[in-house]
Amino acid sequence: MPRRISDNLVLQIKQYLALHAMPTGARLTERALAERFKVSRSPVREALRRLADEGILTEQDDGGHAVSEHGAALHQTPEALLTAPDPLEQAYFAIAEDRLEGKLPERVTENEFARRYDLTRAQLAAVLRRMVQEGWIERLPGHGWQFRPVLTSADTYDQGYRFRILIESAGILEPTFRANLAALRRCELQQRELLDHINDASAADIFNANTQLHETIAECSGNVFIIDALTRLNSLRRLMEYRKSFDRAAAARRCREHLVLIDLLLDGQQEAAADFISRHLRDAANEKSARSEAPG
Repeated sequence: MPRRISDNLVLQIKQYLALHAMPTGARLTERALAERFKVSRSPVREALRRLADEGILTEQDDGGHAVSEHGAALHQTPEALLTAPDPLEQAYFAIAEDRLEGKLPERVTENEFARRYDLTRAQLAAVLRRMVQEGWIERLPGHGWQFRPVLTSADTYDQGYRFRILIESAGILEPTFRANLAALRRCELQQRELLDHINDASAADIFNANTQLHETIAECSGNVFIIDALTRLNSLRRLMEYRKSFDRAAAARRCREHLVLIDLLLDGQQEAAADFISRHLRDAANEKSARSEAPG
């Protein structure tokens, strides 16, 4: 989603204050900022107003602006927090949120997508490609697109977790279960890497890694119905997972639990693994349900 000039200026001015370690009380003028960033004074004026609202700047009696104590501390802010968000990521999550809120119909044309989310054709193609890969939209003949069914309520989300407890633990106890050692070790490496970078990973990264592990275990069951059911359910719940409040400490804890689960399977302890995955899923369901109900 293309950003307005004032959106970019807010970030650019913050970056400027941080880079130059501007002290409290340093004056900022519309003219100087307009010349520095090669823009007109109108978007600069809007950016200054927004920065004053954030407490980064203070308004002066003469109408000018000065750096506040909060603004002077920006040089201590991690660089990532002063970087503009990815416009394609913004558009992707805006579409997902609108779909879950019922603000988008089942069928949408490319022109409607582009107009509603201010996307170029190239940007829209990239966003739609990701949505297709993740399984929650499909192309219709012509230029139309149709959303596939997704979980849209807390009740169906909770039901999905209860269903997973039933089928994933049962899958490990199937007589046809055969541990795919190579695939499990790949998942183990992925979980360790995720744990090492949990503070940088996105909600999508975490969902994809965790889904891959659980679907790998389901595939070991040799039961085509369990494999198909879990794959379909994961596709349905993807957007609800993205929407949940994101607790990195809980995500790290689940990574560590996944490593325990993998160890049990690599050691051939199927009954212990089945018990463990039931507790793991039940705890995750309770945790996410409680977090979604918390105020704020």
